[in-house]
Amino acid sequence: MNVLVVDDEPVIRIGLTRTLEGASFTVDTASNGHLAIEMLQQKNYDLIITDLKMPGMSGFEVLSAVKALQPEAPVIMITGFATVETAVEAMKNGAADYIVKPFEPSQILEKVQRALEQRPVTTEEILVKKELDCHHGFDQFIGESREMQKVYRRIIQVAATDSTVLITGESGTGKEVAARAIHKHSSRRDQPFVAVDCTALAENLLESELFGHVKGSFTGAMQTKMGLLMVADGGTLFLDEVSNISLGTQAKLLRVLQERKVTPIGGTQPVSFNVRLVAASNRNLKTMVSEGKFREDLFFRLNIIPLDLPPLRERKGDIPLLIHHFITRFIGETGKENLRGLAPDAMQFLENYSFPGNVRELVNIIERAVVLAEGDIIQKENLELAEAAEASSAEFEGYVPQNAEALKEMKRQIRDRSVENVEKAFVMSALKRNNWNISRAAEDTGMLRPNFQTMLKKLGISVKDYFER
Repeated sequence: MNVLVVDDEPVIRIGLTRTLEGASFTVDTASNGHLAIEMLQQKNYDLIITDLKMPGMSGFEVLSAVKALQPEAPVIMITGFATVETAVEAMKNGAADYIVKPFEPSQILEKVQRALEQRPVTTEEILVKKELDCHHGFDQFIGESREMQKVYRRIIQVAATDSTVLITGESGTGKEVAARAIHKHSSRRDQPFVAVDCTALAENLLESELFGHVKGSFTGAMQTKMGLLMVADGGTLFLDEVSNISLGTQAKLLRVLQERKVTPIGGTQPVSFNVRLVAASNRNLKTMVSEGKFREDLFFRLNIIPLDLPPLRERKGDIPLLIHHFITRFIGETGKENLRGLAPDAMQFLENYSFPGNVRELVNIIERAVVLAEGDIIQKENLELAEAAEASSAEFEGYVPQNAEALKEMKRQIRDRSVENVEKAFVMSALKRNNWNISRAAEDTGMLRPNFQTMLKKLGISVKDYFER
């Protein structure tokens, strides 16, 4: 196994080299952090041992570089008695362990062995990850955090049943990914998986899509159409953003789910169907029930097995893995084979970023950074996020919340402003690419034109104002 030792003291480097080589490790050494990063860019290591306090570049910066360039490699920090608390802080930021100077050879070997043993997740979790194809792109999960391990286990547990699942989580956390994983590992895997975006259709159109209609049943019904409940017969029906269904349609859907029969609009004969239902929402349905905006009986019908997906800011340990994966993916798509990873300050910035758009936003950030990178390392400015983040923080500079509620409200406002910044950049980019044509911009982004226009209205963007400049 290859080990990299980083320390500015020659006696430490020599001592660790002798100890580790005596235990059959292959050891490379670096006298400073800058040299260590160059070596990390050129060679893969199974473990890194680095001093915490070094001139020029600290052990924290080396740790950040390792997480960016070789996220699977554990890092052990070397520290003195006076900086033990700092070493503990480093562990919170991803270091595997720390050791206090002076130390005995047996101590370092024990720490190294423990770090290497703890590097993989448990056998069960490895199997679950393989079943979920986690090593693939955004169409599959990536992450080894405790939060994601819970998600993997729950998916495998519920996939073996026909129980209805309610997936909750913020936009961009992968709710449809989870729904498809449940279907893939169920006994219905060879039958249809049908996804319905409940935000994309007006009330009457949603009912027609779900239940079907007969020819002539309403204006525009030029032919008989089978509803998606029947299209998904034998398989899985995924209702995405179910919180957007109107109360009237909720009542009809509840009846259909209870009876397991559907009557097409304008029809007279109910038809039996057999689907496994998975629903998803980025809003709190319990709160909506208390506000009278969602039927309680339908909520209980959907919430048989809950599955909550954590936002990216609550599983920051997965960020380096995700970044490494997406950089590799976009290098392949862009042909920029010279790229070797992120600069340490860029990695640190992303680790501190709140990601209001979650993994979906991270994908866009990395794609943009890969395209804009001019050298062999992606620089912080290539992320094009620093100004927006600093502006959001500057709004609240000097204000310190005095209680938990005020803190919660401040965090909400910062997240809302961050989301709005991302949305504005999203729609403006689409409009510019399509010469300010709303229809083409909506099609380019995969949105329906009415939904794209709604977003423009919410953001206060008038195409006419920009087009006439």
